[in-house]
Amino acid sequence: MLNDLVQQFRATAGQVDDGRYLLLTTTGARSGRPHTAILGYYPDGDRVLVVGSAGGGPKHPDWYHNLMANPEVTVETGLFTYPATAVARARERAGELAVEWVEGDAEELPFEDQRFDVVLSTFGCMFAPRHEVVADELARVLRPGGRLGLCTWTQNGVGDFFRALDGYFPPAPPFVDPPLAWGDEDHVRESFEGTRIELSIKREVFVIRHPSAEAAVDCYATAFGPVVLAREALGDRWPELRRDLFELFASRDATLPAEYLVIQGRRASRA
Repeated sequence: MLNDLVQQFRATAGQVDDGRYLLLTTTGARSGRPHTAILGYYPDGDRVLVVGSAGGGPKHPDWYHNLMANPEVTVETGLFTYPATAVARARERAGELAVEWVEGDAEELPFEDQRFDVVLSTFGCMFAPRHEVVADELARVLRPGGRLGLCTWTQNGVGDFFRALDGYFPPAPPFVDPPLAWGDEDHVRESFEGTRIELSIKREVFVIRHPSAEAAVDCYATAFGPVVLAREALGDRWPELRRDLFELFASRDATLPAEYLVIQGRRASRA
């Protein structure tokens, strides 16, 4: 459970995984009570950057809505605890930065051609059904000379996890490409063929650790989009999938070394 992860973070001075994490405490937009989330972050000088992806879920995480209502937060890095202000929100209020949130379809992006200098997706566009269509769309909205950055899971590590989910749903239609095909370098290059984007691809491993198998299942059931959707769709069958996920994590001591591709590219400039 989330509380277990928070307690482990505080008890170990932030040493909960091989990644970089912090605790972000916001004020509940509706309740007014403190709400603490454990998040990955990126250092940027004296600032820290957090991304509200909700693990690829269809809705923004609770802490995001809290920040929109009140940008004053408390940050814990394991060694330091300090008050901070959500900069993007503060700038938005001051008129210095306009943040536009657009809901769209990765296979039909709601933007004109060559709109962006940089296009990024972190374990997101890989879940759209037709990979060549997605690659074409990413390239279409990227300006000549623009940069592309993607992270996509491979079969190594998360394959068993996704196969456990697949067993509870009917086979996908023939036109649907499996999400983990984005973890195959040849498949990625074939998908981007003809887009004029020159790719470089490398493999990285992120070790996902949880305090227990129970905590792992609770985490994915509440924060990881595919499992959230599965839980809602399965109804009375959810306990069966929950059991399978528990056994998967229990057999691995609640640890999952997850390999992923780091895909970087640059679109060719105009001739």
